[in-house]
Amino acid sequence: MTIHIPHITDRDIREHVTYRQAMTALRSALLEDVDPATDFPRQILELADRKQLLFMPSQSREWVGTKLISVNPLNYRRSIDRVQGVYLLMDFDTTTPRAIIDGSELTELRTAAMSMVVADALLPRDAHTVMLFGYGAEARAHLLALKEIRPSLSEVVVTGRNQVKAEMFAANAAEHGWDARIGAARSPESTIPQADVILTVTGAAEPLFDSSLVKPGTLVMAIGSHNNDRREVEGELLGRSYVIVEDRATAMREAGDVTMAAAEGALTDDDLIELHDFVRDPRLVGRDKPVVYKSVGMSWQDLAVAAEVYRRVPQGRR
Repeated sequence: MTIHIPHITDRDIREHVTYRQAMTALRSALLEDVDPATDFPRQILELADRKQLLFMPSQSREWVGTKLISVNPLNYRRSIDRVQGVYLLMDFDTTTPRAIIDGSELTELRTAAMSMVVADALLPRDAHTVMLFGYGAEARAHLLALKEIRPSLSEVVVTGRNQVKAEMFAANAAEHGWDARIGAARSPESTIPQADVILTVTGAAEPLFDSSLVKPGTLVMAIGSHNNDRREVEGELLGRSYVIVEDRATAMREAGDVTMAAAEGALTDDDLIELHDFVRDPRLVGRDKPVVYKSVGMSWQDLAVAAEVYRRVPQGRR
């Protein structure tokens, strides 16, 4: 028997699924259907020139699926996404394939939406300023998602290693309603103490800023790395912050920001707050310290959002 497997494109996702809808799917999965600690560990295959292949399977009560993506840090030279791939969604009962979904757009959507589950619980309703390190696809997705949950956010300061790309990103953000500036116009050193959100979405191996500048109550979302030998923020910051992670064991295995801070004696795994617990009780996090959300991305997130994409995209577009 021949099975027709529909292809859901990046355009289909952008047209039919909002960040809020993806947030709801992720929050519901955590509350009703998923224990991140029991998720299948992803397989990371190292290729030449720091390229990677990631195989990320997961299962829920209704669905089974897997993502196969590549991560190519050299793609910035070609002005194409460093993360590319596909997602195969199958129903749980028969394991019949139901859709092939654009893996890059799915990754951007679920990563930003997962960040917003945290941000929506913590950011004041009058939050104003974002300090952004990076200017790639996830930077774009996070700004769009932040605007969706906090329309009060109006200022973003963009910095990165390529001045021209930072300027182009800032110009694009301005077209979407942001008062966007680049680091040359307003330095990170002057912005960080005033920022409501510090967002790092880079491939950096070393910390991007002086953590002593971060004040209590500031939300730091460190999204860029899933390697245990690379980090975007200093261990000192994690040591004096509430630290939220998707899963303790995963963070201690894969999140360089966490593993290196632990190696320096700044924290232990007992200091980490798991998303599973935070979603149930946001009061675990106060305003008396900075908050660091460190994400590496997990397979259950892809599955939850892929299922939501499948439900939201009209059958005629699949």
